[in-house]
Amino acid sequence: MNIGEVRIAEDSDFALLKVLLTRGDGWALEYSSGMTKVWTRPAENSHFRMIRLKTVFADVTAETLYDVLHDPVFRKTWDKHMLSSSELGVLNPNNDLSYYALHCPAPLKNRDFVLQRSWLQTAQEYYIINHSVFHRDFPNKKGFVRGLSHLTGFLITPLDKGCSLGYVAHSDPGGQLPVWVTNKLSTILAPKMVKRLHKACMNYNNWKNLHNPNQKPWLYPEQISSKRIEISDCVKPSRETSGDNTPVEDESTLSENELACQLDEISLE
Repeated sequence: MNIGEVRIAEDSDFALLKVLLTRGDGWALEYSSGMTKVWTRPAENSHFRMIRLKTVFADVTAETLYDVLHDPVFRKTWDKHMLSSSELGVLNPNNDLSYYALHCPAPLKNRDFVLQRSWLQTAQEYYIINHSVFHRDFPNKKGFVRGLSHLTGFLITPLDKGCSLGYVAHSDPGGQLPVWVTNKLSTILAPKMVKRLHKACMNYNNWKNLHNPNQKPWLYPEQISSKRIEISDCVKPSRETSGDNTPVEDESTLSENELACQLDEISLE
C-alpha cells in the first residue's frame, strides 16, 4: 500500500513482505551474529536504505511472538523507546489505525508515526505489516519529527523448535538526517531490538496470566471495542488549507562518532 492509502489489506500486500524476505537481489549483509543477520538495500523512493532482519527464537513459540508483537498493554513493559501510543480505531477485525511516538537517542529528535496496521494468520505463518497514513486528530506535533513508514513488517514462521522471525523496515525518519544514520540503525539498533523482543517473549506468558489472560482482540474479533474509522478523517488537507507550517528539523550536521556512542550505550534492560 502507498503512504496515505487507507483500505483493507489484500493478499498481495502481505505477499510483498514475503518477497522482500525471500529474494536475495540487492541486499547487502551488514551484520551477522549467531542466528541474527541484518541486510540493507537501496530504496527506490527514499534516500534511506531498507533494512531486513532474520533470526530464530528456538525457545519461543510462534503464537507467543505473535501475541507479544500485538499486545499493546504488554508493549509498555518492554518497548523502552515508546513514549506514547494510541489506538485510533479499526477498519475491520484485521486492520486498525494507531499513533506511536518514540524516544530517539540524543542528539536525534524524537519521532512519531500515524500508522495503518494489518495482520493475517494462516496455517503456516503470521504476518503483521504497517504503513503511514494521515488522521485529522493526530497532525504534526511540536517537539516531534513525523516519520514515514512505506512498509514495515514482521513474518513469523513456526518451526519444529520455536519459530523464525523475518523483519523488513522501509522507512523515512523525516527531518534532514544524514544518510549514514540508517546504516548505524541497522547494525546497532536492529540487533538490540531482537534481543529485547526475545526477552519480552520469555516473560510474556507469566505476565499475561496475571493481566486479562483471555483478552486478545487480535485473535478474538468479538473483543474489539475500538470505534470504526471514518475514511473522511484520513484525507490529508493541502499544506495551505491545513495551516501546517511545521519547520523541517535539520539534523544533517550530526557527528557519526557522537551518535554511534549514544547508540552503543542503549541498554537492553
